[in-house]
Amino acid sequence: MTRNSFFEVQKEQSLIKARIVEKYFWAWAKVIIPTVKQSSKKPKKIAYIDLFAGTGRYEDGSKSTPVKVLETAISDPDLRDMLVSIFNDVDATHVKSLEEAINEIPGIQRLKYPPKIWNHEVGDNIVKTFQEHRLVPTLFFVDPWGYKGLSLQLINSVVKDWGCDCIFFFNYNRINMGLSNDAVQEHINALFGEVRADQLRQQLEPLSPRERELTIVEVICEVLKDMGTQYVLPFRFKHESGNRTTHHLIFVSKHIKGYEIMKDIMAKESSEQTQGVPSFEYNPATLRQPLLFELTRPLDALEAMLLDTFSGKTMTMQEIYEQHHVGKPYIKKNYKTALINLEAQGKITADPPANKRRKYQGKITFADGVKVEFPPKQ
Repeated sequence: MTRNSFFEVQKEQSLIKARIVEKYFWAWAKVIIPTVKQSSKKPKKIAYIDLFAGTGRYEDGSKSTPVKVLETAISDPDLRDMLVSIFNDVDATHVKSLEEAINEIPGIQRLKYPPKIWNHEVGDNIVKTFQEHRLVPTLFFVDPWGYKGLSLQLINSVVKDWGCDCIFFFNYNRINMGLSNDAVQEHINALFGEVRADQLRQQLEPLSPRERELTIVEVICEVLKDMGTQYVLPFRFKHESGNRTTHHLIFVSKHIKGYEIMKDIMAKESSEQTQGVPSFEYNPATLRQPLLFELTRPLDALEAMLLDTFSGKTMTMQEIYEQHHVGKPYIKKNYKTALINLEAQGKITADPPANKRRKYQGKITFADGVKVEFPPKQ
């Protein structure tokens, strides 16, 4: 598939990807705006930047992410007055199409800051521009067709500043092939860092396809954390056949709040949940072959982890969640379910106990402030 043909029809995977970005943009803005309003700095601005924006619409009429983000901004008084938006694409045809689509958005003139549309190749000049300026709180979306232009320096040039988060498209298929292709070594090195890229090439040689994917994704997450971006969360997309990965959407933030918000969004967009634990992937095959995905029992694993990690300690549900969930596939409700199960099995003691806590729709609840006493290891 060529980059131009990509915009002919919006596939399911593209729809899910766009929905994750749109949902996070709205939630991120609602968290950031009150703090910006209280700041002594003027003018009061937040930003949305998309450096590989593409066309304004797919040929089947579906709206692209830039159009949906701007429609969200128009619908909200604060966003109308505060949002600075920048859309870039190296393809002049895409830029023209995007300009036309944006101009056709009802109410677009209500935005205080008209959208800026660039026609630049993403490279050192753009990175240098971001590095040399202190950015207003920015949601940065990087969705390259392959990997050219995507680099650690680019991501870090934005997330270095307060309130700045990044969501980027990690084209696993092309990056996987590129790691063994000398012709694109420069681009792969820019993404992983030269030393880590060389180490990764050596690591991959004896690995199976499944181990290879896990290793590549683990390394990109590690190098992002090494930059100081403490919270990294990948979401996997599978091919329609369900037997191979096509790409990942990777979220990068320096703040736990952004991580928690995105975790909940990705959990809801997951195509499968086992024991209520989200898969953090969109896999069309899970809808056709659900029995294949009941082989693991992740909630049982969480219960065992909690007993081991917090043995001999007494702490609240909220403290347990905050200390344990980062880097793991569990969301808050999974912790509450696991603790309810452990209490029912007599493996922990809760204060107040189950018979003193309120019920919701006939089920026992486990509030954030409930204290849990874990038995010491035998």
